[in-house]
Amino acid sequence: MAVKLRLKRMGAKKRPFYRIVAADSRYPRDGKFIEEIGYYNPLENPVVVKLDKDLAKKWLNNGATPTDTVRDILSKQGILKELHDEKISKKKVGK
Repeated sequence: MAVKLRLKRMGAKKRPFYRIVAADSRYPRDGKFIEEIGYYNPLENPVVVKLDKDLAKKWLNNGATPTDTVRDILSKQGILKELHDEKISKKKVGK
């Protein structure tokens, strides 16, 4: 089972609101998902992003692949840098 971190579109027509979810890659975009990680609202000024960092790190450590948009969101929130720093510190301790 290939798990992806991706956006699930919610909201009304012309008023998008997205949930960031972990889902099996075989399921449709707005279909069944495994777990909700946060949300993204592009209509607010500034853009509103709410993420559970622990859940995002858990899924990335377990091999989930983020889509391009979710990767950008995670990067802007600093989660990818934290994950990278944790991996580097584990390597240094192991030496």
